[in-house]
Amino acid sequence: MNLTLKIWRQKNASDKGKMVEYKMTDISEHMSFLEMMDVLNEQLVNTGEEPVAFDHDCREGICGMCSMFINGEAHGPDRGVTTCQLHMRMFNDGDTITIEPFRAAAFPVIKDLVVDRSSFERIQQSGGYISVNTSGNTTDANAILVPKENADKAMDAATCIGCGACVATCKNSSAMLFVGAKVSQYALLPQGQVEATERVKNMVAQMDLEGFGNCTNTGACEIECPKGISLENIARMNSEFLKASFKG
Repeated sequence: MNLTLKIWRQKNASDKGKMVEYKMTDISEHMSFLEMMDVLNEQLVNTGEEPVAFDHDCREGICGMCSMFINGEAHGPDRGVTTCQLHMRMFNDGDTITIEPFRAAAFPVIKDLVVDRSSFERIQQSGGYISVNTSGNTTDANAILVPKENADKAMDAATCIGCGACVATCKNSSAMLFVGAKVSQYALLPQGQVEATERVKNMVAQMDLEGFGNCTNTGACEIECPKGISLENIARMNSEFLKASFKG
């Protein structure tokens, strides 16, 4: 395939940045999107140009680092996949592909397609944990009975990889799907009840402090989420927050 790439180039956080066009030839439809980006960077290095900076690690759809906004969609035109799992067969010969970083005030651009998502980490640190008895009297996890429905829902919530596609997709740059998932995975389990009240209040407060917008129920976050995190988690977070507010 022959392609035209329009890629956001930004030298650093203070640079204004701009779209730069690149021509690609003989791209195999069997390549992953990141392999195509590797080919581009190899060409740029060989001609003495600065390669395009983008995040990647596992390339197995697990870490979420490969986040890119491709043709106006988080992680590109496929569904239920991260950028590293996107293949070039989703595009056609002669296509123009626009590639941008995730756009949100709470995700400032570091360089090119790399954004700072440490705001998610700070939200996690504010409450995304459970108490662990390290005194030698720990209880075996299998001794605590959990209804299967709750266990399944908690596991579904825990599949969130924190890639930020929900934020990039939302017109308000809301992080409520991410926070809802992180609250839900503990709220549904007995092990998560010790910090339940403070967890949801602290995580919501940190979310607001980071500058994320609010949810207006458009549902775009669930559609673009590579792990299919349900909007039900936002409702659960709101319920947990309301209960925590009454408890003071």
